[in-house]
Amino acid sequence: MSDEIQSFWDDARLRAKVNRVPGYLGVNARETLAPPVWSFGASPEEADELLALVLAGTKTATSSALRDYSDGDDVVPTDGDLSIITDGAGHPRALVQTTQVRTVPFAEVGAAHAEAEGEGDLSLEHWREVHRAFFEKSGGGAPVTDDMPVVLEEFIVLHAADTADS
Repeated sequence: MSDEIQSFWDDARLRAKVNRVPGYLGVNARETLAPPVWSFGASPEEADELLALVLAGTKTATSSALRDYSDGDDVVPTDGDLSIITDGAGHPRALVQTTQVRTVPFAEVGAAHAEAEGEGDLSLEHWREVHRAFFEKSGGGAPVTDDMPVVLEEFIVLHAADTADS
């Protein structure tokens, strides 16, 4: 883990009050181990664009193809998970907490989720077009079918880095 990520985590966990009862129970893993670090999108430009939506409060949800977790490198998110979100250059910018996760077929993703993702014109039609292309690319060209499982994740920002921290 880079010093920059560790420094962000040390600051964010205190500001977000992730370690609520220090001293009484001793140090636990949640207080010391940084959560997974990742960025949105498939390019540095997408990461910056989507992060800006998160920091503006426009983007409060994301989605992924369940099949992308089959290699075991990443774990399907669960309620309460913490994540450090980076910008396109890999700098930590936000600590988020997953508030709800559910898995539904691609065709059953609703308009409310599409709007919560905060992208484009916020429509379900836009979400389906963009995510179908993204999931096909991330799946090595495998087609996206209406019954393909999609992991829908909602989150809140617990801490955002000050722009002066750059």
